[in-house]
Amino acid sequence: MALRAKLRPVSKPPRTAPEAAGAYDAAGAHYLAYADGDHASLFDFSGGYAFADREIWARLDAALIRLRTSGRHAIRILDAGCGPGTWLLRLVLRARDLGFTAIDARGIDISPEMIALAGERLDLADDPHIGVTFEVGDLLDALDQEEEASFDLTLCLYGVLNHLGPEERETAAAALTRVTDGDLFVTVRTVGSQPSIYIADLHAARAFRQDNEQDRLDIDLADGRHIGFSSHLFTARELVALFPRCRVSELAGLDLFHGRFAPHPGWNPAGVTTLAIRDSLDRLEHLCAHDPLLIDRAAHAFLHARTG
Repeated sequence: MALRAKLRPVSKPPRTAPEAAGAYDAAGAHYLAYADGDHASLFDFSGGYAFADREIWARLDAALIRLRTSGRHAIRILDAGCGPGTWLLRLVLRARDLGFTAIDARGIDISPEMIALAGERLDLADDPHIGVTFEVGDLLDALDQEEEASFDLTLCLYGVLNHLGPEERETAAAALTRVTDGDLFVTVRTVGSQPSIYIADLHAARAFRQDNEQDRLDIDLADGRHIGFSSHLFTARELVALFPRCRVSELAGLDLFHGRFAPHPGWNPAGVTTLAIRDSLDRLEHLCAHDPLLIDRAAHAFLHARTG
């Protein structure tokens, strides 16, 4: 039976991080350009998190290859906090090219606007072997109807867990663990990372303040708008502790150097670029990525865990 790509309507508003949902809604297509670069090229990796994206993709691709070479023909994939759908679309297309013949994928996000953007790109997955569903969902209950160990590969990337409160983080992590039978990939913003406003480059903000006692980020945008939402910065130890039932395959820091060397349009001349030193920075990243003393200084802490 042919699988179909579809956009699931909103059943109820998200309970988690409603302010964050509104911030991503307001960012709209600008967030897609900021986070993912050229929206017409899924594998361009030129967005605001370019180095981390390349590193994450290398690990995801290896997981897909490992499953396929084990003899698997069917795969289920979950992206919890899928945003505009880029990562899920990358995965299903790569799975198809590797020879998977039954690909079922589900993307969930708290932002209706992000899900709408993902829905506009469903034609990229128009293939009889691929079934993709994008839906507005709340991680506190969106997975309740999923059977235990129902996904072979699960993602929860970038700011998703940063925007949740302590009990919400534990609930979400438990749900992700429960539904995964295989590989779980998670990234979070760290306590020692360079500043971020999550939804856009820093130059889009006139001012911002991260309150680490209240776990809140308030931003005055350059266009005059004010937005604020939950923002908890993680230690690597804290991230691992959220997944006590999982076996840690890798814990790493992503982007210790690239972000710190990146030029700023409000300060540096236009001709300054990191492209010429990218290979050197890559070597430094790979040398230091697993140093326990440095992971909390990276832009993102990366966890690859195994369940089942």
